[in-house]
Amino acid sequence: MPEATTPAISDLSPPAHHNCPESGIVELPGTALFRVSGKDPRKFLHGQLTQSLDEVTESQSRRAAACNPKGRAYALMLLADVDGDIVLSLPRSIAGDVTTHLQKFLMLFRGTSMEELSDARVFGIRGDELVAQLSDKAATLAAPGDSLSVPSGKLIRVMPTAEGCPRYEYWQLAPNDALQDDIAQDKLTINESDWRAGNIAAGIPELEPAIASQYVPQMLNWQHLDGIHFKKGCYTGQEVIARMHYLGQLKKSMFRLKLESIDSAPVAGAGILAGDKNVGEVVNSVMFDNGDCEVLAVIKHAALASQPWTLEGSSHSFTPMPLPYTVPEQSNSDD
Repeated sequence: MPEATTPAISDLSPPAHHNCPESGIVELPGTALFRVSGKDPRKFLHGQLTQSLDEVTESQSRRAAACNPKGRAYALMLLADVDGDIVLSLPRSIAGDVTTHLQKFLMLFRGTSMEELSDARVFGIRGDELVAQLSDKAATLAAPGDSLSVPSGKLIRVMPTAEGCPRYEYWQLAPNDALQDDIAQDKLTINESDWRAGNIAAGIPELEPAIASQYVPQMLNWQHLDGIHFKKGCYTGQEVIARMHYLGQLKKSMFRLKLESIDSAPVAGAGILAGDKNVGEVVNSVMFDNGDCEVLAVIKHAALASQPWTLEGSSHSFTPMPLPYTVPEQSNSDD
């Protein structure tokens, strides 16, 4: 796939707040929405994604990965049902390459289309207060993946942070005057870096150009985010993903780590060392306004006994941080 020119996520600013408000909303211009519609949207996506499209309903959203024939993920996305069509989110940094690749398969499905919703807006919401203003049924969103159709779009509950902060995505597909009033009243108390920090604290990775097509989805903990359906039919990369699942061949997975008092966040793909041996790579990172940094990183299970880990080219050591879900493969590994 061609190299994207959009800046990496870690290049964005300002830094996240180390004491982030528990309630707030922020627009996420780095996220794009695409609508797959027409004759066979689900059949088309079913053959390309790790998720069963039967799992995506009006009240249930699901994550999915798109993989190459070697089972490496070149895209991670969130799927939602909108009036029977499928709307999916992608980072703008890789969206062009991803959609160009998917269009090659879409040619086999006459009458089915995939178009960017150029006027749509994506918002991240922390806490329960603001979602109640979007819908009087927001309290029914009890678990990650629960979704709700609202007059102006889609409201989706996503994984909370490990520290317990509730989080939602609001996909605005039509104008919403009430939301504009909220923004006008200075309720944008968080920034895009705060949302990215929340994703790291929730253990939700995002593929950047530097690391696209490098990892099997299980290495990114995607199965623990309900992003892989192991009983669905065939799809591109399915053989590799299934073999890793059923034969227990997962040798590395994703960890949340912290660096203290560092000048800048490491970029995606930066090496992680145990002694002088490379044991993993940074997936995502975010700087905080107190000089600390958090990362998601894929690390070999064999290195668990070789801590502390350090950032390549630096003397800074990583401190392990909790995730909101368990990763049993890390404790069950024999390596």
